[in-house]
Amino acid sequence: MNIILLGPPGAGKGTQARILMERRGLVQLSTGDMLRAAVTAGTDVGRKAEAVMKAGGLVSDDIVIGVVGDRLDAPDVKAGVIFDGFPRTTPQAEALDGLLAEKGMTLDAVVNMVVDDAAMVGRISGRYTCANCGEGYHDVDKAPAVAGVCDKCGSTEFKRRKDDNAETVAARLKEYHAETAPLIAYYKATGKLRDVDGMAEIGEVTRQVEAALG
Repeated sequence: MNIILLGPPGAGKGTQARILMERRGLVQLSTGDMLRAAVTAGTDVGRKAEAVMKAGGLVSDDIVIGVVGDRLDAPDVKAGVIFDGFPRTTPQAEALDGLLAEKGMTLDAVVNMVVDDAAMVGRISGRYTCANCGEGYHDVDKAPAVAGVCDKCGSTEFKRRKDDNAETVAARLKEYHAETAPLIAYYKATGKLRDVDGMAEIGEVTRQVEAALG
């Protein structure tokens, strides 16, 4: 099964992706991770991406699609993939359609996590992670059982993303609505879009995601 998780920053895509990986054996594909891996591996596409990034430019759609295409050739994706953070625009969605067709793959579902913008600002600006294992926490919604100690690994080192502040989050949400939200109409037209309530508790969101995927 190959799926896309749609939703603005902070909607919980990463959390649901991890759950789907554990339950269904799917592989989460993040464009950022794939680009870094391609650069490290020194692939043709990776070298092109590295040159652009070193020059401070934005990686083109052609390079991103090339990286995604290379990744889809890896043997570990045979059980299915979760596209997280990709596609971001309608042209990328159209390119992904072509890429999947070329490889004899299909897109089974697009899960759209519906959330409230104002709530997203609070959700993102309060989040932080364990610096050791990556477990996620939140100032209000999910604090460690023992203050300052990670529930999962016991580490006392935590970190926050520098751009997880109200002003930056508002700008990212504006960008999402301008560039990525049009994908909702694009995939709705294909009959593959499934809406879930991203504002619900994590367990309920998971239940809705599972029901959407069948």
